[in-house]
Amino acid sequence: MGARETVEVTGHLMDSGILSRVLDDIRDFGGDYAIEQLDVGHDAHDPSSARIAVEAADDALLQRLLMRLQTRGVNQVSPSDAVLATAERDGVLPDGFYATTNLATRVQLEGVWHDVENPEMDCGLVVDNTSGSPRVRTVPLSDVRAGMRVVVGAAGVRVSVPDRETGVPSGSGAACAGRPQTELVRQVADTMRQVRADGQRLLWVAGPGVVHAGAVPAMVVLVRAGWVDVLFSGNALATYDIEAALHSAARNADVSTQGHEHGHEHRVRAVNTIRRAGSIEDAVAEGVLTSGLMHALVTCGSRFVLVGSVRDDGPLPDVHTDVVEGQRAMRAEIGDVGHCLMLATHLYAAATGAILPATVPVVCVDNDPAMVARLADRGTNLARGIVTDVGLFLEQLALELVPDYRRT
Repeated sequence: MGARETVEVTGHLMDSGILSRVLDDIRDFGGDYAIEQLDVGHDAHDPSSARIAVEAADDALLQRLLMRLQTRGVNQVSPSDAVLATAERDGVLPDGFYATTNLATRVQLEGVWHDVENPEMDCGLVVDNTSGSPRVRTVPLSDVRAGMRVVVGAAGVRVSVPDRETGVPSGSGAACAGRPQTELVRQVADTMRQVRADGQRLLWVAGPGVVHAGAVPAMVVLVRAGWVDVLFSGNALATYDIEAALHSAARNADVSTQGHEHGHEHRVRAVNTIRRAGSIEDAVAEGVLTSGLMHALVTCGSRFVLVGSVRDDGPLPDVHTDVVEGQRAMRAEIGDVGHCLMLATHLYAAATGAILPATVPVVCVDNDPAMVARLADRGTNLARGIVTDVGLFLEQLALELVPDYRRT
């Protein structure tokens, strides 16, 4: 074969199945391998390590294979300096660019290792020397500008896989369906307390199911108690929440969500009311919106990012209708996030998982156990799930975190 590199990987290689997946990746790329060294941990908590010689038909294929292996935490044994190329057009990375993971990443330049500032999957690595010393950061395709210096190939790049047992409910599988829910909720609450003590922020990602499940009162209590620093969602959650706050009939009879004749009228009127005020914040300031989740977020100074879709009503004036701008707004809020809760949303959970660093623990609450598996398949390393009704989960979480909370 035409190109060869020696790589190494450390961790719980056998019981996690990582080694098997690494070897499958090599075969899937048409490559070959020879295991030069394998040290298996003696006890259950001892890590194992492997050194593997990898071969491919040519260097271009080998570089792509090495990038793929790095999603498993596999690194080259003797990396050289990273190779740089110049982007020639806005929005286009050079051929052979290093496709990033969301793992903690370092890049070697002139013999010195530099941390990548904002690990994110499916981006390019840009080296910036404008400040005098090199800075390396991830840049999505939409933000690439001509003249940027971009890492190409896998040379000079190392990744680190986080501890999978940190900050998430423990369990044998990704979705904890058979564990006592009270125990799982308590684990989440304990992690949130630790994150807050460490000075990091708590990110929530929620879908309209929070409103449909009657969970807004519990969520409002958590917001007012300071447990929600930033919320990612779409037009639907905010609209349903505001509709319920402005139209008691819609809240009590669930007119808009059960398909009653002309039930959509309440939703559209709610959107129109906010559009007339100018924004959700303006509606709160004018006394138009006096209750609900969005009201609590505004009055408590919590941040929120709403990103729209083609099916939105209105949408609300606060909603980003340009999805690229919405992604940028989301990225701007994740720098100091230490924990993420995803509640009953497939679309926004996947979108958030794609931009979060792998070191941020994620707990996904959904009645669909496949949701967590999808996140893990996309590279959200610390994703764990609680398979339950989101309303019940939020009630229990409020009881754990807010001492004087009582079920309503």
